[in-house]
Amino acid sequence: MQTSQIIDRRHLDFLLHDVLDVTALCRYPRFAEHGRETFTAALDLAQQIALEKFLPHNRKGDLVEPQMIDGKVQLIAEIGEAVSAFCEAGFMAALADGGRGGMQLPFVVTAACDGLFCTANPGTIAYPTLARAAANLLEVYASEEQKRLYMQPILDGRYFGTMCLSEPQAGSSLADLKTSARLQADGSYRISGAKMWISAGDHELGENIVHLVLARIEGAPAGVRGISLFIVPRWRVNADGTRGARNDVRLAGLNHKMGQRASVNTFLKFGENGDCAGYLVGQPHQGLAQMFHMMNEERIGVGLSAIQQAAASYQYALAYARERRQGRHPDQKDPATPAVALVEHADVRRMLLQQKCYAEGGQMLAYDAAVLVDRQHDPDAAVREQSHLLLELLTPIVKAWNSDYALRANDLAIQVFGGYGYTRDYPVEQCYRDNRINPIHEGTNGIQALDLLGRKALLDNGEALRILLQRIAATCAEAAADAELAGLAVQLSDAANLVRDTTQAAAKRMAAGAVREVLANAAHYLHLLGHVVVAWGWLRMALAARRALAAGGDADFHTGKVQACRFFFATELPQVALSARLVAGADDSAYAMRDSWF
Repeated sequence: MQTSQIIDRRHLDFLLHDVLDVTALCRYPRFAEHGRETFTAALDLAQQIALEKFLPHNRKGDLVEPQMIDGKVQLIAEIGEAVSAFCEAGFMAALADGGRGGMQLPFVVTAACDGLFCTANPGTIAYPTLARAAANLLEVYASEEQKRLYMQPILDGRYFGTMCLSEPQAGSSLADLKTSARLQADGSYRISGAKMWISAGDHELGENIVHLVLARIEGAPAGVRGISLFIVPRWRVNADGTRGARNDVRLAGLNHKMGQRASVNTFLKFGENGDCAGYLVGQPHQGLAQMFHMMNEERIGVGLSAIQQAAASYQYALAYARERRQGRHPDQKDPATPAVALVEHADVRRMLLQQKCYAEGGQMLAYDAAVLVDRQHDPDAAVREQSHLLLELLTPIVKAWNSDYALRANDLAIQVFGGYGYTRDYPVEQCYRDNRINPIHEGTNGIQALDLLGRKALLDNGEALRILLQRIAATCAEAAADAELAGLAVQLSDAANLVRDTTQAAAKRMAAGAVREVLANAAHYLHLLGHVVVAWGWLRMALAARRALAAGGDADFHTGKVQACRFFFATELPQVALSARLVAGADDSAYAMRDSWF
């Protein structure tokens, strides 16, 4: 089985150009120097590095996980080589201004490049993409001096970065964080506390690590309103940009993970010796809002990484099903009849088609959201506002739906392999283990569901949801003119109306005081809205495929898109009725359960 089969560039090009028309972004001044040729060149380079530098050590990074030796993290050498290749090719600064040495690529094209690296090796790619997200935050909120000292070296590939939110006693409850910051005479702060679950928190890949740390200034208000954001470098940086003395940041331990083992995960202590220097970013008490700039970028990244692992395991399973010959059709009674390939068995085809629907539908969702990030450069304020609202609504779905259903795709891939899939002889078991973190980190999927139903769907009197449903209706109207897709258009329109009615019913119940009862079913609401949005994506893909077929396109490739759309609408979309009923009726079976009854 050829490992290069895990990257399906034909499908990616179909999504980016035939469905999303990303070259239309080049009408914005920021991307005016680009075109399809430069986008393709970036993707070609990313694919080459992914296959040559990232994929070969994916298994080794899983088997030889990071170790803590003499207070430092030791990684396999191949990780450093891959990250260096990534940085030397300019991908660390893919989003940055040309004046800062960046490629100034659209976010969606950068995400597509990242997706190729995620497919090849989700553990190793975490080091540079986390750093780049830190640089993106600093670009928005840091002072010019801070950008010079801490952001530019990240863009240059010399420094790396992390986000330090969780604490051992608080987890996702940031209101309970205890890390403190004490103002000094020179305007800096002394940081004291501990942070847990810090990805890429310690390593020797670069000259420095820029920790972005949430802490509470002494005397600040309780809860999330009193949180501030600080730059806390591993090594202090002198005014001329040279590296200074070691800061009081200590590696206290490593967390040994189920998957993505190449990406080191750390427990860090700040200020054990009372000399941890931190530098306030922006204004005091604005830390959580500032950190969400990085968090939301990472949530899209998590959703993309998850679905790329689904795409990888699907490609592995498809190749295996085509190669492996086993058994016969149910109506073939003669044992002398040659065995057929697994792909000939109806149940295997069902499992493969289900994986295709989850993986490619999730990719459509992620890249569609990425385009909304780029719409922030539109000269029309109304377009920018609508894109922002829609992105706010879709981000928890990208993160949670993709990571939930990517795991289901990984599980189906293992099932296609049978017993071999459960062994380390084939890579699908690692895809599953690597993916299992994605429903947990960057805000658990339960938190995403609460955010979606409790805030995003109702924000501004439901304006974001209204925009989404309006766009779904426009797609349905277009599909209604195609005889082959007209029935699917009716089905999606009905499902969109169900979303509207369910949201209104939930809002009414919460306004009447049943907040806890309604939000107890928030996960079902995310499933409902997520499935409808993915169905919308599949209908858009089917429309693009139908246009291509009418123009003489590849019959097998484009017909396969239409057939996958039909399958999703037949087997997945009808499931939303149950979710809607549980949410609209505020079913209390979970909420009413008591601790003592378990």
